[in-house]
Amino acid sequence: MTTERLHRQTEIERRTEVDVVVVGSGFGGSVAAYRLADGGLSVVVLERGKPYPPGSFPRTPAGMARNFWDPSEGLHGLFDIWSFRGLEGVVSSGLGGGSLIYANVLLRKDDKWFVHESPLPGGGYEHWPISRRDLDSHYDDVEKMLGATPYPYNDTPKTVAMQEAADQLGLQVSRPPLAVAFARRRGEGPVPGAPVPEPWYGNIHGLPRETCRLSGECDVGCNFGAKNTLDHTYLSAARHRGADIRTRCEVRGFAPRPGGGYEVRYVLHDAADEGHRTPTGKLPVHRINCKRLVLAAGSFGSTYLLLRNRSALPGISPALGTRFCGNGDLLGLVLKAADGAGRGPRTLAASTGPVITSAVRVGDELDGDGSSGRGFYVEDAGYPAFVDWLAEAAQVPGSLRRTVGFGLHRLRSRLGFNPQSNISSRLALLLGPGVFSDSSLPLLGMGRDLPDGRMGLRRGYLDIDWTTQTSRRYFERVRSTMSDMAGVLGAEFRDNPLWWTRRVVTVHPLGGAPMGRHAAEGVCDSFGEVFGFPGLYVLDGAVLPGPVGANPSLTIAAFADRACDHILGERAAPRVAQQAAATAPAPVADVPAAAANSEHPTSLSFTEEMKGYVALDVDDPEEGRALGRSLNQRLSFRLTITADDVDRFTADPEHLARAAGHIDCDVLGGRLPVEGGWFNLFTRGEDPSRRRMLYTLHLRDPGGSPLTLVGHKEVHDDPGIDVWSDTSTLYVRMLTGHVPPDGNGGGAVPVLGAGVLVILAGDFVQQLTTFRAVGPHRVQALESFGRLFLGELWDVYGSHLAPTGEPT
Repeated sequence: MTTERLHRQTEIERRTEVDVVVVGSGFGGSVAAYRLADGGLSVVVLERGKPYPPGSFPRTPAGMARNFWDPSEGLHGLFDIWSFRGLEGVVSSGLGGGSLIYANVLLRKDDKWFVHESPLPGGGYEHWPISRRDLDSHYDDVEKMLGATPYPYNDTPKTVAMQEAADQLGLQVSRPPLAVAFARRRGEGPVPGAPVPEPWYGNIHGLPRETCRLSGECDVGCNFGAKNTLDHTYLSAARHRGADIRTRCEVRGFAPRPGGGYEVRYVLHDAADEGHRTPTGKLPVHRINCKRLVLAAGSFGSTYLLLRNRSALPGISPALGTRFCGNGDLLGLVLKAADGAGRGPRTLAASTGPVITSAVRVGDELDGDGSSGRGFYVEDAGYPAFVDWLAEAAQVPGSLRRTVGFGLHRLRSRLGFNPQSNISSRLALLLGPGVFSDSSLPLLGMGRDLPDGRMGLRRGYLDIDWTTQTSRRYFERVRSTMSDMAGVLGAEFRDNPLWWTRRVVTVHPLGGAPMGRHAAEGVCDSFGEVFGFPGLYVLDGAVLPGPVGANPSLTIAAFADRACDHILGERAAPRVAQQAAATAPAPVADVPAAAANSEHPTSLSFTEEMKGYVALDVDDPEEGRALGRSLNQRLSFRLTITADDVDRFTADPEHLARAAGHIDCDVLGGRLPVEGGWFNLFTRGEDPSRRRMLYTLHLRDPGGSPLTLVGHKEVHDDPGIDVWSDTSTLYVRMLTGHVPPDGNGGGAVPVLGAGVLVILAGDFVQQLTTFRAVGPHRVQALESFGRLFLGELWDVYGSHLAPTGEPT
């Protein structure tokens, strides 16, 4: 790196305000980091995981057991496993994102699979606002950077078997481009274990790399550096161009800044905490400001961040959380392949070669060639050699039989019945022939499943409503093709065990923040920029409005490359966001303390629980309740109301008390503690026949953006007996920023949403048991509060409650 670039990088590291912050270092984030840094912008990459230089991927049982991601439990490893209603998801955490564990395939999305207004079950449609033509030149650039090379060996058993099965079934088979170094230089023949020359941009790890050793370890991390992963390519180039790449930095939240740009909040996962439980909520929050923010944390990560920080993005598209799919991923098993000549088992050697060497394409009704159904690919799915040992050990009857036989042979020898001293053949028998693993091969299917899943939050956790049901015909077609291929190879076909419960494992989650032509159709435009929030981009799998069909990594990278052309073409600072977070007002004084006297005041408290529904982007509470109920968007709170001095509380015309506790609302990010809360038991306005109970709660969403819940109970004598509904119905609004108790949302404070909460009968009974008085005059305090409460109710409703003819 030149002295000038080194100085520039040091400058960025010291700054807390840059041109671009990129969240995540996968296929979208890495491309964006390099392209934007190369274009002269100051760039900071925030990656939650750690670096993985060659030789650092664990292989021992102890190392693999710790190779998962959950910092709160001391796990800072590579694999991040998610479990939802209809599927399991496998993604990664580390510098280079999904490229660290992907199978290197760089296939382009089929031209005719860029569908337009393709109807989906349950309403809506899949629509791609871009075409293959929009991406082709960017596909070229990414392939060049990642060194795309078809598998060069012709004698690998599983590759030969895939070709034979496809030929006999009349299917199209190819050797897809792989991001793997097989040769020392382009144009030379493949040589396993040869040194890989360092590229012009250097090596971010500073360690030597070797060409592919055909060890099948691509999906658990390549310890030889043979994979052209993003840390060896785009990220190394980005650093060379001056980008500041920060690892162990997990982004928790972000918000628009007044005047434009974004504030990003993140925590640091200290390497010293690895192996130790560390409550992540206790980690200090760091901040950095940027003109543009690129979310590239993957479909799960970016969508989760948008959902958790939804309150900071008023007016964001209702398409947020939609169009989820698993890219049609389905794992099948070819077992016990047989030699067609009747000479016994057929060697498939799944652990030899990279994970994937071949791709069989099955046609789609959109192809126009007579194909029917939704198209897909079937690829060989190799694995590391240690999986062969696990597979053989799992064959319990055979292992037990061989072990007993070996033991009896040694016993006979010890007792003198067998004088044979050479036991080599016996040891070979003990290990077994290894036929099961040698003649078996996993198959990975992927294609055009239906992107009708919906992502949301459930108690603050990411939740996905997706099942295999609507894509059942697609999955059955994939299974049928896999079974036919197994038949050609004289093998049995078996589903993976998860399919027995109609669940799948996806390594290609897509959607959640889909692009569209307008905000009613998608979250982002065709360049990944979020509608209504200039400078905020989603450049990863979350932005795709449907399945790629082929392995999606190349398409994600090409899409990001195209978006960077757009960003660099604008070069001016982003426009002021149409919806910016309100600035926090001056601090508000707390409830006045009791005047100093010789005796401590008596306090009184009770706990109240209310539940209801809320909707975002509406101002009317009743409208919010109706819409929230239809969308099952719940809001509840549990508050402890405390009057520190009951005498002053009852004498104060505002009857002001403190409120502490929390609210629960998934559309706001889950459980939000009350930072400051105020409650007015009864207030009087110009109409003497009306009273109001007021609530003001200062909150902060999971990303740190300030919010205020303001609510009121309208106590008024309408026709009929309405005292219960008046005192148990709370009309609420959620406001952006922290609004003082006397503000109650007046003026120009942006309203984020609205709804209605009620006290259920059971909760009211429970509430009556929570009244507590503390101090020298506890009985008098309870009596004083009761007289105030009942007296105010009598003033409002007494004329209807009193007997006819008697004075009120």
